Amino acid sequence: MSHRTVECGTLCGMESDNGSYHTRSIITRGISFALVAALAFSVGLSVGGNGGAAAVVSHIPLLGDGLDSTPDQSADLTAFWKAWNALNANYVITHASSTLPTAQERIFGAISGLAASYGDPYTVFFPPTEAKTFADSISGSFAGVGMEIDIKDNVLTVITPLKGTPAEAAGIKSGDQITTIDGESTEGLSTDKAVSKIRGPIGTTVDLTIIRGGKALNIKIVRDTIQVPETDDGLDSISGVYHIALYEFTSNSARLFDQAFARFKSLRSKKLVLDLRGNPGGYLDAAVDVSSHFLPIGATIVTEDFGGKKKNQAHTSLGYNDVPAGTKIVVLIDGGSASASEILAGALQDAHAATLIGTKSFGKGSVQTLLDLDEGSLKITVARWITPAGHWIMGNGITPDIVVPFTQADAVAKHDPQMARAIKFLTTAVQ
Repeated sequence: MSHRTVECGTLCGMESDNGSYHTRSIITRGISFALVAALAFSVGLSVGGNGGAAAVVSHIPLLGDGLDSTPDQSADLTAFWKAWNALNANYVITHASSTLPTAQERIFGAISGLAASYGDPYTVFFPPTEAKTFADSISGSFAGVGMEIDIKDNVLTVITPLKGTPAEAAGIKSGDQITTIDGESTEGLSTDKAVSKIRGPIGTTVDLTIIRGGKALNIKIVRDTIQVPETDDGLDSISGVYHIALYEFTSNSARLFDQAFARFKSLRSKKLVLDLRGNPGGYLDAAVDVSSHFLPIGATIVTEDFGGKKKNQAHTSLGYNDVPAGTKIVVLIDGGSASASEILAGALQDAHAATLIGTKSFGKGSVQTLLDLDEGSLKITVARWITPAGHWIMGNGITPDIVVPFTQADAVAKHDPQMARAIKFLTTAVQ
């Protein structure tokens, strides 16, 4: 089975209009979510091999693979060559530190502009240096500051800082809008390029200007290695509710979930909370595996829609279907739940296998494939995710069955109204 990581924002941005602040406790447990600031996810990055939890990794051949280099005769490039020649003939360096770009650098710049013209923040060209940075992000071998970012309402936005990381220690919060990185504006900057600017060697500092509540704040963060927890589970002895929190979908997540699920069944609890809040995604394979505990064999989990350019592909349950009879299930989601999290939540909601509680998910539902161009890389959106009932995830997110906000005041008071509502739902006979 090829690994497919469903990236989120890449990441990734915060659902800023719902006032959601993430917790994952069963009333008293600590809060810690998300991925690292360098991991800007974009659901479904297709790179092949052993990608890290930063992307939905797959092997999606491009149409006409072999990669056609035949010029498109319908494209009139007269204006381009006029501009190229005018710059060659007339441009004068005005700063002593400036240098003229090489022909290769100008070609890379043109490809970057071509990709940007599609208006899709996940269709991006990486010149050689940025291509290496992106490859490192996918492999997980990088230093960061411990937050996940994406584009939200055309603004670079924090989905969530990870507990115990430099970003959290520096005061970064979910929903913060990043306007400058080291003094340079983020306007028009793709998530991937922002990631390359935020990343850097351990011990170095990145200077961010963020907007929070209409006020500009300057925050300096020292980069470090980020350790991300993957799962947490346990029984609440008072309510009898068992909870399993999934913080991301890595190559290990299915195995770790299997172990947690086995502990749940061994305690004979019939009340389960699956907490996906702040989970930015990861491997599609892991999401399919986890979904397979709740759905019969062959049940559709998600469909890849290629926009009519090739046949749609349905990803279906492996059919473990081993939830104890009579078990009531709640899935918690919020604005930090993205991509693979949305696939899992959407599949269980559409199958009426669980009740969703929380706030609307992020809405990251597109699939990218990675194409090598000389020493650079072109990341292209090639498909979109659709839930079993036919709902587009991209831009829409998953709407919970029971909407329960989580406010700043709740976070300060260390009160988790979403978990409290889940426990009430699971322990009350009539809803």
